[in-house]
Amino acid sequence: MADPSGDAPPSQDDAVVIERSWDEPERFGAVFDAHYAEIHRYVSRRLGPHAADDVSAETFALAFRQRRRYDTSHRSARPWLYGIATNLISRHRRNEVRLLRAVDRLHPEANSARGHEDEVTAKVSAQAVKGALARAIAALPADQRDVLLLVALSGLSYDEVAQALDVPFGTVSSRLNRARKKLRKALGGTNPLFDEEETHR
Repeated sequence: MADPSGDAPPSQDDAVVIERSWDEPERFGAVFDAHYAEIHRYVSRRLGPHAADDVSAETFALAFRQRRRYDTSHRSARPWLYGIATNLISRHRRNEVRLLRAVDRLHPEANSARGHEDEVTAKVSAQAVKGALARAIAALPADQRDVLLLVALSGLSYDEVAQALDVPFGTVSSRLNRARKKLRKALGGTNPLFDEEETHR
C-alpha cells in the first residue's frame, strides 16, 4: 500500500498515511490536520462547544492508539473517526439530552406553533434546533439518535454510517426509519430533517 516515493499522495489517502504511521508515528498528524475541524464541528453540535475540545482531542488520541487496528481497505478515515467520536459522545448522553431539553425550554413558542423556520431546519444542532424538534430528538433511544445525527450532521453515506457504527447497512436504515417516524409523529406529521422520499443514499 505504501508509495515507493515516500511522499504523501496529492489527495490524502488516509489508509496510506495511517499505515505509514505504524512505523513513523508523526505521520498521523496528517490525519488530525485533515479531519479535526470536521469532527470538532460534529461533537460541538451534539454536546455544545464546551465539551467539543475535550471529546475531539480524545477522539484523535484514541484513533492514534488504535491506528494499527485500522482497516486499510477503507481509504478515508472519516467514518472511523466519526464512529470513535460517536462512541465517546455516548459517555455524555445525559449532557446531550440535557442540552436538547434546554433548547426546548428556550424555545417554548415552537411547541405550539411550528412555522416556516422550523420547516427549513436543514441540520440538527443542539444550538440550532427548536423546541419540539429538540424534545423529540432527546426522547429517541440512543442508537436511533446516533444514526439520525450522523446522517444529518456528518455528510456520511448510509454505508459510511454503517461502517462508523460497525453495524450492517440494514440496521442503519431501520434505525433511521424508526427515528424518522417518531420525529414525524412528535412534530404533528412533519419532519424538517429529511425529505419524505429520502430512504437510501
